[in-house]
Amino acid sequence: MPKMKTKRALAKRVKVTGSGQLKRHSAYTSHLAPRKTTKQKRHLRKASLVSKSDYTRVKTLIQ
Repeated sequence: MPKMKTKRALAKRVKVTGSGQLKRHSAYTSHLAPRKTTKQKRHLRKASLVSKSDYTRVKTLIQ
């Protein structure tokens, strides 16, 4: 069976940290941004980790 190809679209959106966790950026940052509060947009700028329930699924797609 051939190797599974990396999903390039996902690989551009997710980075692997040194400890093996997956880092991603938040959604809802640009669409309809003027009506969002400054605090909400500031918190969305910060990157977060992929949740435990999605970790295995995302990991198989980028390897």
